[in-house]
Amino acid sequence: MKKVLITGFEPFGGATINPALEAVKRLANAELNGGEIVTCEVPVTRYESLDAIIAAIETHKPDFVITVGQAAGRAGITPERVAINVDDFRIPDNGGNQPIDEPVYVDGPDAYFSTLPIKAITKTLQEQGIPCQVSNSAGTFVCNHVFYGIQHYLRDKQVGHGFVHIPLLPEQDTSGNQATMSLDVIVEGLRLVAQATLDNQQDMVIGAGQIC
Repeated sequence: MKKVLITGFEPFGGATINPALEAVKRLANAELNGGEIVTCEVPVTRYESLDAIIAAIETHKPDFVITVGQAAGRAGITPERVAINVDDFRIPDNGGNQPIDEPVYVDGPDAYFSTLPIKAITKTLQEQGIPCQVSNSAGTFVCNHVFYGIQHYLRDKQVGHGFVHIPLLPEQDTSGNQATMSLDVIVEGLRLVAQATLDNQQDMVIGAGQIC
């Protein structure tokens, strides 16, 4: 039976809730067709974030890792295509770190691509009526740091990994102007992300590009 590790960040930036962590709490020990989900809570702190995920990988020995974070302003679930070797934090992380134009790893390549079937994932969610599209930027905050850092850690290992951004929860939109998604839909969407990952050893060749 395959094992999928899904990780979710704690709240940050003065917030009291993070949909990634709330979803992970619900997905713990969930069963998949041919697999199971294990989970891990991740601090929104530059180096400790990687330490927590690497410890979970070494404990659970998963076949796939799906790291998850919130993306304010996005209306759908967005599997990320690429992680870049840059830390440029617009705000301090929960440990007070605010690097500007620093590499995630000094000796690392400029970028790593996701090793999840991101287009098959997108198609699967869309067919179930869940808004989803491929994203070409994971930002330059702790989400990208984790995406890049875990790809770097797994570069010589037979473990697939990618990052997925999810929308805010309705209760996070106090202004009424932000795109949101219910926790029930986010949880089901991430479950489908995990299932599509198990079901597609190779990604689909379908268009998901953007002009700009």
